[in-house]
Amino acid sequence: MPTEPEAPGGRLALEHRTIEVIPDDERHGTPRSQFTLWFGANMQITAIVDGALAVVFGADALWAIIALLIGNVLGGVVMALHSAQGPRLGVPQMISSRAQFGVYGAALPLLMVILMYLGFAATGTVLAGQTVCEMLHIDNTKVGILIFGALTAVVAVLGYRLIHLAGRVATVVGILGLGYLMIRLFTQYDVSAHVGEKGFDAATFLLAVGLGAGWQLTFGPYVADYSRYLPRETSDRATFWSTFSGSVIGSQIAMTLGALTAAVAGDAFLPDQVGFLGDLAGPAFLAFLIYLVIVVGKLTVNCLNAYGGFMSVLTIVTAVNGRSRITQAARVAYILGFTAISVVIAMAASADFLSNFKNFVLLLLTVFTPWSAINLVDYYVISRERVDIPALYDPNGRYGKWNATALTCYVLGVAVQIPFLATKLYTGAITKKLDGADISWIVGLLFTAALYYLWARRTANPPAETIRPTESGTGPGERAEVLVG
Repeated sequence: MPTEPEAPGGRLALEHRTIEVIPDDERHGTPRSQFTLWFGANMQITAIVDGALAVVFGADALWAIIALLIGNVLGGVVMALHSAQGPRLGVPQMISSRAQFGVYGAALPLLMVILMYLGFAATGTVLAGQTVCEMLHIDNTKVGILIFGALTAVVAVLGYRLIHLAGRVATVVGILGLGYLMIRLFTQYDVSAHVGEKGFDAATFLLAVGLGAGWQLTFGPYVADYSRYLPRETSDRATFWSTFSGSVIGSQIAMTLGALTAAVAGDAFLPDQVGFLGDLAGPAFLAFLIYLVIVVGKLTVNCLNAYGGFMSVLTIVTAVNGRSRITQAARVAYILGFTAISVVIAMAASADFLSNFKNFVLLLLTVFTPWSAINLVDYYVISRERVDIPALYDPNGRYGKWNATALTCYVLGVAVQIPFLATKLYTGAITKKLDGADISWIVGLLFTAALYYLWARRTANPPAETIRPTESGTGPGERAEVLVG
C-alpha cells in the first residue's frame, strides 16, 4: 500500500493540536487516508451486529441486505459531506458547528454527541472485552474490558497519526478476517436456503434502512476531525469520495456478514456473538486470529469515540473559559477520564445487548439528523463554504454566543420526529398506522433542512470570503483577519 507524506515528529509522536485551527505548515496526507480510516473503522464486530439486528428483528436476509445498502448510501452521503469540510476549515467538526449554533449554543447538540460517544465506546468495549477474554482464556469479562480500555486510551492519547495508522492496519486485517468468515459461512451452512424465505415487509425493511443510515449519520459529528490535517488545497470531491467509499463499502461488507450470520444461526447468534464468530472460524489457531481481527477493528473505532469524545468535551469547556488551547497534561487527562467512564458503563451493561443497541442507534438518529441538516444546509447552501474561522472562538464575534434560529430549528427537528418513532420505550401514533415502520429520521432530516433554509437565508450573516487567522493562534485576541478565496 502506498505511503503518504506525514507531519514532522513521526507516527508515534504525541499530538499537540486539539481544537485550534491546524496551520498550513502542519497539514499533510492525501484523501486516501480517509478511505483506509473509515473502511477499517467499519470492518468490525459492532457493524456485524448492526447488520444482524435487521434479521433478528424480522427482516428476510436478502431484503435486509438491500435495505442496509440503501441506508448506508443515504447516510454515507451526509457523513462524507461533513468530512469534506475538514481540509477547507482545518478545525474539528463540532467547532465548525459554532457557525450555526453560536459559540455557546453549540453545546446543546454537543451534549448529545458526548452521550453518543460514550454509548458506542461502551457497547464496543463490551464486545471487545469478551473477545480479549476468549483470546486469553479469561473467565471474567471485566478483566477483558479493562485491558481493552487501556489499549484504547494509549492509542487515543497519541492521537491523529496513530489513529490513521490503526485504520490502515484494520483495513488489511478486516479484509482478510471478514473475508475468511464469509467463506466459512458459505462452506459450513446452506446460506441460500436461509435467504429469500420471507416476503417483503415494509416495517422491517425501513428498520434496516434506518439501522444503516443511523450507523453512518452518527459519524457526522466527528468525521471532519480526521480530515482537518489534510492540506487546504485538497479537493472537496476527493475528500468526499474517499470518505464515502471507505465508510459505505466497509460497513456494507460487515453488515452483510451480520445479516447472513443471523439468518443461518438463528437463536445461536443472540447470546454470544463473539463466541459464535470464533466457532465459525474453525480450529483454535484460526479462532484466535479472528479474535485478533475483532480486537483490531474495535480498537480503531473505539479510539475514534474516545478522541471525538475528548474533543467534544473540550469544545464545551473552551466555549466557557474562552481558551483555544490546553496543556498536554490536560489533554491526556480528558482522554483518560472519558475512556474510564466508558469502561465503567461497559462493565454495567445490560445482558439484553442486541435490543438495547438497536434502540440506542435509532435514538441517536432522532437527535443527530436535525444537527446534520442544519450544519450542511448552512455550510453548503446559506454560507456557500464561507466561514469566519476566528469568530468560531469568539463569543462576541460574528456568530455570537447563541443562534436562536439554529437552536429553534434543532429542537423542532427533534420534536417533529416523535410521532414517527418506533423504539422499545415509545412508539409514535403515526408509526402505529404504518405498521411499525420507523421513518422518523427521514422526516427529521427533510423538515429541519427546509425550515432552517427558509429561516436562515434571512437571518444569516456569512462573510464575503472565508476569514482565516493570520497565525496559528485562534483566540479572540488573535483576530487579525485575512480575506482569502
